[in-house]
Amino acid sequence: MAIATLQSPHDVSTTLNYFASTDDDAPYRYIYTTPPAGKSEHNLGDDPRPVVVHDARGREDEFKLDVHGFQFARHVSVEKEFVDEERIRTVYYKEVEELLKRETGGKRVLIFDHTIRFVVSTERVHIDQTYEASVKRVRQLLGADADRLLQSRVRLINVWRPIGNPVFHKPLAVGDWRSLDERTDLVPVRYIYPDREGATFSVRYNPGHRWWHLAQQTPEEVTLIKCYDSETDRARLTPHTAFWDQTSPSDAPHRQSIEIRALVFDGE
Repeated sequence: MAIATLQSPHDVSTTLNYFASTDDDAPYRYIYTTPPAGKSEHNLGDDPRPVVVHDARGREDEFKLDVHGFQFARHVSVEKEFVDEERIRTVYYKEVEELLKRETGGKRVLIFDHTIRFVVSTERVHIDQTYEASVKRVRQLLGADADRLLQSRVRLINVWRPIGNPVFHKPLAVGDWRSLDERTDLVPVRYIYPDREGATFSVRYNPGHRWWHLAQQTPEEVTLIKCYDSETDRARLTPHTAFWDQTSPSDAPHRQSIEIRALVFDGE
């Protein structure tokens, strides 16, 4: 089946879902656990806003993790289908560790999670961890080494890759850190698990936000998404979300992707 090639640059006028609350409580979400009687699973609503997501195709090298909060890289993996969990955790994790060391200059990489998505995608503007939750994650995962490693630079970076086909439906949008008002746009959301608590950032709408995507991103291209940086004089994170592109060919395959979450340390 032949799939039409979109013209480049392919800027997309679309709608993104920003933060809204359904009540006056601090934002929260219960994960894998039943909320107390009378309390909803979460109190997050949607604030849909029109935006333009600009196409980075042909300009990939202009975007840098420490300036924009995201970066594109070409990376060919030996894994193609991502159906074998053992191979993902051994072969693919090792590939991503080496990629992150090369792209960031980090000396130690700890991959602690991955998500594979078939069709389903997250369509709310967010960042996977708050600043405090990122430090807490280091302490949870590194134990006795945490205090020493936290003395040097620490980053939390996601590595997002399409599986099987180029992305036509529900592509990934990433926001330019420089267009974000860190003081007013970021909204901490408590994530309440059966055995622990975490937190993510939701994002309030700001008309100054500038959004990018890589049109028809292929499985040989990855997006590096910064979710935390202990250094405060550079991009510390990037908002991101899937979005609807109504110009996508109707006969194009649905999006599949794998997203790795990793801590990157300058110390060893």
